[in-house]
Amino acid sequence: MVKKLIRYLKSIYFIKAVLIAFAMAIPVLVSIYFFNSPEVGFSIALGAIFCAPSDINGSLKHKFYGIIASIVLVFVITLLVGYFSSSLILIIPLLIVLVFTVSYISVFGFRASLVSLAGLLSLVLAFAYQSVEISILQHSLFIVLGGIWYLFLTISTQLLWPQVQTDYLFVELLEKTSEFIRIRGKLLVEQHDRSKLLEQNFKLQTELNELHETIREVILEKRLSSGFSNRIRRQQLIFSKIIEIYELAISNTVDYNKFDDLFNEHIEKLDEFKVLIFEISERLMHISKVILKEEKLEINNTYKVLLKKIHNHIEIYKVNVGIQESREGVILLLNFKAYQEKQLNNVQDIFRILNNYSKNDTIRGIKDAEQFITPQDYDFRKLKSNFSFKAPIFRHSLRLTLTMLIGYIVGLTLELQQPYWILLTIVVIMRPSYSLTKERSKSRVVGTLIGAAVGIGIILLTQNIVVYILIASLSLIIGFSLVKQNYRNGAAFITLYVIFMYATIHPNILTVIEFRVYDTLIGAMLAFIGNYLFWPAWEAKSIKEFFSNSLNGFSDYLKQIDNLYHVKGEASTELKLARKEAFLQVGNLNAAYQRLVQEPKSKQKNVATIYELITICNTYLSALSSLGMFFRTNKTGEVPVQFEVFVKHILSNLENAINVLNNKDVESYLKNDDLLNAKKNYIDNFQSLSSQRDVEIEKGLPISKETKEQLPETQLVFEELRWLYNLSDNLVKKVKQI
Repeated sequence: MVKKLIRYLKSIYFIKAVLIAFAMAIPVLVSIYFFNSPEVGFSIALGAIFCAPSDINGSLKHKFYGIIASIVLVFVITLLVGYFSSSLILIIPLLIVLVFTVSYISVFGFRASLVSLAGLLSLVLAFAYQSVEISILQHSLFIVLGGIWYLFLTISTQLLWPQVQTDYLFVELLEKTSEFIRIRGKLLVEQHDRSKLLEQNFKLQTELNELHETIREVILEKRLSSGFSNRIRRQQLIFSKIIEIYELAISNTVDYNKFDDLFNEHIEKLDEFKVLIFEISERLMHISKVILKEEKLEINNTYKVLLKKIHNHIEIYKVNVGIQESREGVILLLNFKAYQEKQLNNVQDIFRILNNYSKNDTIRGIKDAEQFITPQDYDFRKLKSNFSFKAPIFRHSLRLTLTMLIGYIVGLTLELQQPYWILLTIVVIMRPSYSLTKERSKSRVVGTLIGAAVGIGIILLTQNIVVYILIASLSLIIGFSLVKQNYRNGAAFITLYVIFMYATIHPNILTVIEFRVYDTLIGAMLAFIGNYLFWPAWEAKSIKEFFSNSLNGFSDYLKQIDNLYHVKGEASTELKLARKEAFLQVGNLNAAYQRLVQEPKSKQKNVATIYELITICNTYLSALSSLGMFFRTNKTGEVPVQFEVFVKHILSNLENAINVLNNKDVESYLKNDDLLNAKKNYIDNFQSLSSQRDVEIEKGLPISKETKEQLPETQLVFEELRWLYNLSDNLVKKVKQI
């Protein structure tokens, strides 16, 4: 419990919440005690809180421009709404134009969507402005001052303690990678239902891909802007090792059904592997705790004992089953053991980086680093290209505009105490996808009810203003720190903050709580209904695009792998970029599936087939990665003709599947005669090498260098190619069913 509390207090979310609270409190206190004008302080505090959403993990440059954009936007919106809010004839068309325009900014990406959120929040709270002390222009200018104040604080914090953001990102990455590895270990020995474990892995892959993108932006852009310092070297090298661990885990394709058949009566062979995988997972967790200074770095060699046990089990299996009968199983186990050893080497490399980092000159930067940063596309042509009912953001903007308009009219009609709370609830809940809106609606309502219940209980116990101020301050910090990790709990604490802030100035706080609950319920209901009725973006209708993008990524990745097999040597930048793109597209596909299964059952068309396709795509990515990893890390021979035949047929299947998804005519299928010959050649070659090895065994000779290199290469490459072809063939059949 204590460790969890310390971890929470060290988290970047808590630190940011403290920063927000500080940015809000200081202007209010200064304006009260030095200028006797609390309204000036509240205006400045509003400016700080409007800019907080744009303060997300990422490069300093993008953070700076994001907050500047928020400042400009909230100034214009506050000024416009403040001047025209008293005229119903003018404010309604202005509300329609502003809500649509501001929400449409989200078309430029995630950071732009947070700038859009800042604009929408300022629009809603502009309706609450009722000051007689300062004019609307002064109020707007003080909001700008608050935004600049917050910008100064967050930039200063990042410059003074640059390691805080990066360390926390690495900790989160290590923990999720550790969990991902552990699930792979569970999958190995699970013999009944692997679907739940696979779905957990799909979700983790999405989260890991997002983290990879954020960390790339932070450390690679820092490398480009400030040079190649020792700390950046360390971060870059650790990150590359974690990426390799993750990609190795994915590339280690396991045909679980085949493993079950081969080792059904020898399950203990797989149990030892599971123990080793869990050990790797534990070491990654230990590294995350070392970075947070929760534990001291401890290097142990238990893995040597585990590897020895695995080696002994393989030898026993060979003896019990027979040399010839066990050959396929032995090669699979040896390849799996070699993969685990590579994982251990990567983990040990991270230990060495953390333990002794004196030889900085031996570490090179990532070649063409700038190409691995996903560019921020702010081309204004995106506004035009997305101005269509086919574009999800366009439909979301219309949906949000109509729902906000209805909420505004409902608030006026019912003459509620704080009608803008309805609009505020709609803004923070409503998202482009139905599933996320549904989840946030539920969390918001439950969190508000919990906060209201706790608030009423405290008010009935005490009417001490000092207690109210303390609870409000703590609730603000805790609420903001939890809102991204646990929205329900975050909403509960923010509700407490609102209640006790009003309790310090409002004589009848129970009435405030009552209206707060009513407004939240109305807003949540409108957001939920609006997302269901007004031009909904059901994932079943757009999932084809995600599949098509993934298959295009596979095609490019396979072409680069084919090139690597021919030219040998180090992986090219083109290969690494193709690999990154393939991983990102599959991550997007997994995220789309997660949203789809949370939608109403009536809207989940072909969900069983889609799940099968999701599984095939993730398996396909694993198989491709495995093939690429083998060529990158092993000495390979001359490329056989049959390899090219397989690649040609696989690419043809991928292209046909993409055409089906895009409702285009399918090109003629390639004849299978040359593919059958290619299969026969691979089998004949493997059998020839196996026979050669059998002769060596009969003569008591050690395995020859040629046989030792060619036997596993022929077997592994053929198995991967055969699997890739079968998967691509299944893809063509399955995409026709959605």
